[in-house]
Amino acid sequence: MSNFAALGLSDALQQALSTLDYRKATPIQQQAIPEILAGKDLMAEAQTGTGKTAAFALPILERLAQEEVDNSLRPIRALVLVPTRELAVQVTDSFYAYGEHLGLRIVPIYGGVRIDNQMRRLKRGADILVATPGRLLDLIAREVFTLDQLQTLVLDEADRMLDLGFIGEIEKLIAQIPENRQTLLFSATISANIEKLARQILTNPAYIAVAKRNAAANTVQQIAYRVDNRDKADTLSYMIQGGQWKQVLVFTRTKKRADILSAHLEEEGISAAAIHGDKGQRQRMQALEAFKAGKVRVLVATDVAARGLDIDALPRVVNFDLPNVPEAYIHRIGRTGRAGSSGQAISLVAPDEKAYLAEIEALLKRPLKLKAVPYYEDGSSEPIEMETSAPKTKPGARQKGKAATKKPTARQIAHAKAEQEAEQQTAAKPNLRPSFLSQSVPKSKGKKRK
Repeated sequence: MSNFAALGLSDALQQALSTLDYRKATPIQQQAIPEILAGKDLMAEAQTGTGKTAAFALPILERLAQEEVDNSLRPIRALVLVPTRELAVQVTDSFYAYGEHLGLRIVPIYGGVRIDNQMRRLKRGADILVATPGRLLDLIAREVFTLDQLQTLVLDEADRMLDLGFIGEIEKLIAQIPENRQTLLFSATISANIEKLARQILTNPAYIAVAKRNAAANTVQQIAYRVDNRDKADTLSYMIQGGQWKQVLVFTRTKKRADILSAHLEEEGISAAAIHGDKGQRQRMQALEAFKAGKVRVLVATDVAARGLDIDALPRVVNFDLPNVPEAYIHRIGRTGRAGSSGQAISLVAPDEKAYLAEIEALLKRPLKLKAVPYYEDGSSEPIEMETSAPKTKPGARQKGKAATKKPTARQIAHAKAEQEAEQQTAAKPNLRPSFLSQSVPKSKGKKRK
């Protein structure tokens, strides 16, 4: 079953897919769609970019379109629970696109926008609701609608919802919906907590995995560089300019660091924008659209804000800070190398982040060898790895090696060489200049959630 017609989808859905240039079902779609159409509960492990939204959206649309309902009532029959506003928008857009010819009503519900507008839309009824947990429970408490006729519940990116502390909201929701329902759980990583949740909410589920458990896409090249906290911003701007990077998504651990790093890059002449939870929804969408349109070269994001970013063919992501939850690393680098395209994931690792790196390596079941920061010769965007090669010059010729930009400085190159010799040392060097980048990273104490 390698195409959508063979999966039992209606002509109306196939027409929409043809318009979207969906020519062949992905592995997760081939396996999930028949199970969902058969009414089974499902636990699916699939990385970002594998087509998982269509894997649950298409069969939900197919099943709902076959039922006769009272158009004046429109009870909510399917609920898709997502961790962030951006993902709610993305999933809703996908439902609209796939169901263009079906006449079903899909409503997104999330925070950061006026609740009264959402209340008015919901009073007219909806077939499918796409919602974040907090706003959903708020509207239920206001008795704007009920979920007593819910047929299908989807938990999308369930691992991230648990990382963000939504388990309490999920449990409250489960208590308010029919027990006789279909439940679909999608997650990029499967942890013990996810398995526990699955046992609580799924009934005899089918299990699908389209990638090695907790693995990064094999199309993503993963590189880790040794960098002091105080040098991270300068190193990043040097690599962006010297490597002639056109588009890069950068992850920071905190909202403050995202804002200050974005400002630093702007000062260096690199167009940048930051998105995080303190930004308004309109600001976040404007920054994302500017990035996708190429008007902004660097998008700096926290983990929360980056969930659900739909960016085609993103060539590169950078972990400015390593995440303190190793599974978040899989999600971050899953932004690149999507749908079979190649990508690069670069991590800037400070001495006090080595415990986080070890946890990530344990999750990946492979080492990420720390390298010295490379540098770029004039006119070349190819990095020279300082550990393995040095610029060759002819006798009497002017030595090359000067960066295409102002960085790295001689101090940074000397520092990188010194780090090679002192790799076994675990203590960070003293902070010689006051900077937000000199803030030490909290030592890892297990999988601390923020």
